[in-house]
Amino acid sequence: MRIAIDAMGGDNAPHAHVESALSAAAEWPDTQLILVGNPEVLQPLLGKGAPSNITIVPALEIIDNTDEPVKAVRRKTDSSMVVAGRLVKEGNADAMISAGNTGALMATGLLVLGRLKGIERPGLAAIFPTLDNQGVLALDMGANMDAKPEHLLQYALMGSLYRSKVHGISKPRVGLLNVGTEAAKGNELTKVAFGLLEQAPINFIGNIEARDVLDGQCDVIICDGFSGNILLKALEGAASTIFKLLREELTASFTSKLAAAVLKPSFRRVRDRMDYNEYNGAPLLGVNGLVVKGHGSSDANAMKTAIRQTRTAIGNRLIAALADEFSGK
Repeated sequence: MRIAIDAMGGDNAPHAHVESALSAAAEWPDTQLILVGNPEVLQPLLGKGAPSNITIVPALEIIDNTDEPVKAVRRKTDSSMVVAGRLVKEGNADAMISAGNTGALMATGLLVLGRLKGIERPGLAAIFPTLDNQGVLALDMGANMDAKPEHLLQYALMGSLYRSKVHGISKPRVGLLNVGTEAAKGNELTKVAFGLLEQAPINFIGNIEARDVLDGQCDVIICDGFSGNILLKALEGAASTIFKLLREELTASFTSKLAAAVLKPSFRRVRDRMDYNEYNGAPLLGVNGLVVKGHGSSDANAMKTAIRQTRTAIGNRLIAALADEFSGK
């Protein structure tokens, strides 16, 4: 397996990416990790005793979060993100991972790799933690803001196949994000999409309200990119706010501090279950190659999780399965 890592993209690049590569290289010696970026920056971080399954491919430009995505991909052709995409396009890597500019990564997927045959709009997927510890795959999380019902149908097919191939779920339960559970609820997009999903060769269980997404009612939740991105940020914000409030209350008095000391192991377990690092690695489904998005603030542990997810997807031939599904084979 060969995985290209955009070593210069993300808030904690390149240190976190190099650290994760060193750890992953030791754990999975069968995987070739390709760090894409400035060798003068990366080589000192690797040190003299770097494993033989880590290599550096030079790329002297960086796409920043402030860059306009499409312009950046077209103009910064020697950027770490674009070079990583070309490695996949040219068959020199089986997948790429980036924690950099999300819009630019989607543009790289479309402009460098292109869409899979039969896919109209790729979708960005993400795993949310659930009460049953199985997680729920949500897409689209922002790749396509103005979706059509047919796009939601394609997301459902791709999401169901992803959970089956990567997570080993035999009949993934697919839900449609909506304002109510009744079939007639929603806007024109969700009403038409509901009918298409009912007829699709998937395990469609109907509409799911946002408040129930984390309950474990479904394995895949489908929505347009506008709603999905709002859902993603609302859940992240709610989790952050809850932990801040708990921290304030548990340090407000001597008595609460004593209680916090007793409950600390329980709070740590809750934090770990809600930690995005444990679910890091969102695939851009529908492009002609395996492109995985890491959270912008990914640390070394989160990046290693993304590498693990990517290895599984490669091993289960995810892109080939998607290509077969939408080419009619």
